[in-house]
Amino acid sequence: MDVAGLARIVLTLLAMVGVGVLLRAARVLSADDARPVHAIIIYVGLPALIFQAVHPATLQPELGIIAVVAWVVFGITATVAWALARALRLPRRVAGGFILAASLGNTGYIGYPVSRALLGDEGLVRAIFYDSFGTVGALLVVGLLIAQRYGDRVGPRISVVREILRFPAVLALFAALVLKPVPIPEMVSSGLDSLASLVVPLIMLSVGLSLEVRRVAERPLALGVLGAVRLLLAPLVAVAVAGVLLDDPAAVRLVALEAGMPAMMLSIVVGARFGLDTEFLASAVVLTTVASVITIPLVQLIAG
Repeated sequence: MDVAGLARIVLTLLAMVGVGVLLRAARVLSADDARPVHAIIIYVGLPALIFQAVHPATLQPELGIIAVVAWVVFGITATVAWALARALRLPRRVAGGFILAASLGNTGYIGYPVSRALLGDEGLVRAIFYDSFGTVGALLVVGLLIAQRYGDRVGPRISVVREILRFPAVLALFAALVLKPVPIPEMVSSGLDSLASLVVPLIMLSVGLSLEVRRVAERPLALGVLGAVRLLLAPLVAVAVAGVLLDDPAAVRLVALEAGMPAMMLSIVVGARFGLDTEFLASAVVLTTVASVITIPLVQLIAG
């Protein structure tokens, strides 16, 4: 894709975010109104999108490699973030949020629509495997333990199996894989397509409703370093690893795209559950989401 085409897609998505910002500024909607929108996306739109993308797709061995790349990227960025948090002498609750936000990207919530827009349906299927078996797996297996260790609130005992069974996107992926041999009736497929079509505009509108730029003024150094790890180091690591493990340039571009997503919004929910500094986490999400408008096209040009 040329620079003009890439910029056009990113600007279109950014314009949808801008609509959400304007609706909030005009007091037509508020940040609280984003919550039911999030629920519709998480429990309805994303599962429909995932099922419709994966069920008819031809699955290749490279999808497993893409998940491996996601784990490698998480491991390296989490280690670097841990070292930087110590070097910056961050308070414990902030340090936990720093590690989570730096190492876990918004590979589903924002990654899916961006991947589909830039790399088509094949890119979306790859993004789903990167997110579900990579990012989500890392969050449930390691991320929750990090949050529990650094937080000041004792949470319930973690059951990875229970957490997976509660995650709608993962359940939709498993359903699509199990039902691949089963033809889906046209009426059902059309209904799922309609629900899936809601995802991109609703996600971008909800991001605009949720952004609170004024929070970024706190801890600018820590947030700047976090942004560099999340938006630059992570995709560069992904390109280096994928360049060795993957032969398809489009797959390399996909892992670079997913690895360079802004900080995961779900990290704020996890932080609240275990007593991390949620104000810092919210600031990290805002900063990296805004900055990704510049870094995503930059990384894509480097990767491809």
